[in-house]
Amino acid sequence: MYWETIQHYYKNPFNKFEMEDFDVEHYEDNDTCWDSLTIFLKIENDKIKDWSFTGETAIITTALTSLLWELAIWEKLENILKWDYNFMEEALWDKVSDRRKKAAVLGLLTTRNAIHKYLKDWKEDDFDDLIF
Repeated sequence: MYWETIQHYYKNPFNKFEMEDFDVEHYEDNDTCWDSLTIFLKIENDKIKDWSFTGETAIITTALTSLLWELAIWEKLENILKWDYNFMEEALWDKVSDRRKKAAVLGLLTTRNAIHKYLKDWKEDDFDDLIF
């Protein structure tokens, strides 16, 4: 099931495009595998109204970032800020190898930091905040 899910979202990333008229954008990269990712968010009533991404990403990053879109739409910002690697693992229904954990959460890390930027709360998460 794990590999089929990864392939589905990698081959069909519904939300991989540069959104126009976004409220906030944020860029992150993963120096372990050289992925780079920009997230674009539209926010309404403290919920994600629309969400997209662009970047040079490997299979696992593309797949889990695309999966994250389904989970984040109309979700409260405060809830997304609590999500971590364990949340992504549950959504995927499987574990990711230790060396791919950063790739698995790059989309979530970028989204959380975009939310921090939008909220102007002066916080910035890093991989250690999501993987423990």
